[in-house]
Amino acid sequence: MKKGKLIVFSAPSGSGKTTIVRHLLAQPELNLAFSVSAATREPRGQEVHGTDYYFISISEFKSHIKADHFVEWEEVYRDNFYGTLKSEVERIWALGKNVIFDIDVAGGLRIKKKFPEETLAVFVKPPSIDELKIRLKNRSTESDDKINMRIAKASVELATAPQFDVIIKNYDLEVAKAEAIELVNEFVKK
Repeated sequence: MKKGKLIVFSAPSGSGKTTIVRHLLAQPELNLAFSVSAATREPRGQEVHGTDYYFISISEFKSHIKADHFVEWEEVYRDNFYGTLKSEVERIWALGKNVIFDIDVAGGLRIKKKFPEETLAVFVKPPSIDELKIRLKNRSTESDDKINMRIAKASVELATAPQFDVIIKNYDLEVAKAEAIELVNEFVKK
């Protein structure tokens, strides 16, 4: 099977990475397909199983860990696991496409470490922690406790930014989207 490229987008929750990834997926010339992560959390809002995430039980997730079915996985919050199934990457490569990920920073760095030549790791940096909090509250999808947990984690995640290949500062979404298209286009042509 011919391996495609791996494009990782990571950032603290509320940074805009999902919006940027969706914009990139809408650019046919980039030949991208979205890597659907497995998650043990409940769906939020309009999320759909198999499209946004593979929503699975903790015991099912742990069975996949034991069977070495993941490219990467992480217990992001207590009893809240996320991971990328090897079968998902293989499925996309079999289609002749490049894989784009919207994942947490630890998972993104693991993919970069496992596939250093095939991976472009992009960190999306928000304007500030205060702006992140506003964005998360405006989503209206989580409790204040969950938002506070995400904000606490954000400062740790921001410290990992220099480990990524590129940092996109999302102070202006249109500028960030244009920068992302240029970076990914250049990378997939290599």
